[in-house]
Amino acid sequence: MSAELFAPRTVLVINVSRIGDTLLITPALRALAKAWPSAQITCLGHPRRVAILEHLPFLTRVGGIDKDRALIRGWLPGKPWDLAIVYGFDKRLVRYALRMSPRVVAFRQNDPRLDARLFRCAEPPPFQHEHSALLSQVLTRALGLPLESGHLSYRVTPDEEAWARTRLESIRPPIGRPRIGLQIASFPTKAYRDWPLEHFDALCTRILKRWPNAHFILLGGSEEFARVDTLARAFAGHATVLAGSLALRQSAAIMNALDLYIGVDTGPTHIMGALGRPMIALYHCYSPSRLLAPLHHPCCWTIDLPRDPSNCTPEAPMSEISVDMVWEKVLLALASARAQESAA
Repeated sequence: MSAELFAPRTVLVINVSRIGDTLLITPALRALAKAWPSAQITCLGHPRRVAILEHLPFLTRVGGIDKDRALIRGWLPGKPWDLAIVYGFDKRLVRYALRMSPRVVAFRQNDPRLDARLFRCAEPPPFQHEHSALLSQVLTRALGLPLESGHLSYRVTPDEEAWARTRLESIRPPIGRPRIGLQIASFPTKAYRDWPLEHFDALCTRILKRWPNAHFILLGGSEEFARVDTLARAFAGHATVLAGSLALRQSAAIMNALDLYIGVDTGPTHIMGALGRPMIALYHCYSPSRLLAPLHHPCCWTIDLPRDPSNCTPEAPMSEISVDMVWEKVLLALASARAQESAA
């Protein structure tokens, strides 16, 4: 059945994942909305992360679900969604979708009986086959939908913009410019992506020498608070720690108000990529920028760990990205930020 012959009125998308992987399906969500503009599209995701999809104009509703709740939901008669799409390889989520929709699209689950019940069963893409924002569209393309642009979608509301301005203006003593956000760590299981703290220290020292009124906004979660606090103490009066103190959407609103963001490969970096603001992103050779960097971003500078892929393992140290390499991008990025501000 082709996309032209099948026009669902209601679509359910399930994607229980981390921040980055949640944002990486937004091109696929746009593809659904473009194909069926009258359809009501609901996206269910991780309860603590799905908020990043709120206020997107092509979604009717977002909500939370986890793998355990999927076991007990959806047992009432009826199938309220005409079509369901499930990301990932958790059979509990696929079975929940089958209870909720007569047509379910998912990757092959290596369970012949379960796979046989799928409306479309897509082969999982090979490891590091192509950019992650395009890989997310394997399931929509299984429905015959055209490939959508790979740029990520996020919307900061006017109320959130106003809140971020007020929050930054409340910092005492008043903070100067440029305002530079730092995301110094990835999540613990991907710590090989972290740039050394001493490199961040050296970079901040250079920035302050060039821009004496610069202020650093230290972002992230509570798990990296100790490292963030160490950096903040080294630049007392020029650094504010917001790590661990903001809700997800509050962090995004703050990031949208920055002059520049510098971060390692992790969820907030994907958010910044969706915002289209000046940013520098540092990538490990095991997760290179060609697979993860923001696509169609107007002012993103990427830096990859300078290693041949054949000589790259997670043990390769991010310290091989030098402070000089990042400093060169800082000069370019802040020049771009000033040009953006002048044009506004």
